[in-house]
Amino acid sequence: ERINSMNASTHEILLAAKDAEKLQELIDKNGSPAARSLEQELLNAKLVDAKDLPDDVVTMNSLVTFRRADSQLEISVSIVYPDKADMSQNRISILSPVGSALIGLRIGGEIDWPMPNGNLARFVVIAVDQNTSQSR
Repeated sequence: ERINSMNASTHEILLAAKDAEKLQELIDKNGSPAARSLEQELLNAKLVDAKDLPDDVVTMNSLVTFRRADSQLEISVSIVYPDKADMSQNRISILSPVGSALIGLRIGGEIDWPMPNGNLARFVVIAVDQNTSQSR
């Protein structure tokens, strides 16, 4: 059976309340399947004040590095709003499947990513850099 969406693992999803508010506005303006997927993440998230958000949580504009669990393949991306997305700069939209799956995860958090052949590959968050974050 082919899997068409990414699934976050059972790890807790943490979001700054301010980011959640901005993301809900984005969702309300964009009725795409990706927006609905992000909305599910928001519904499952624990909202906290930005000052109380641990530094190891993937937030808007943070640089996140994740690794495929069965290899040494590492990928680093910043999760940004759609108008700032630019794959040549490794900036991916929060409305992309990987963006909505990574937001709110902490170092050690895992996602199952559908591969082109229909199999799932597990990716693990290994680093989060907040120095690039403008949302905090």
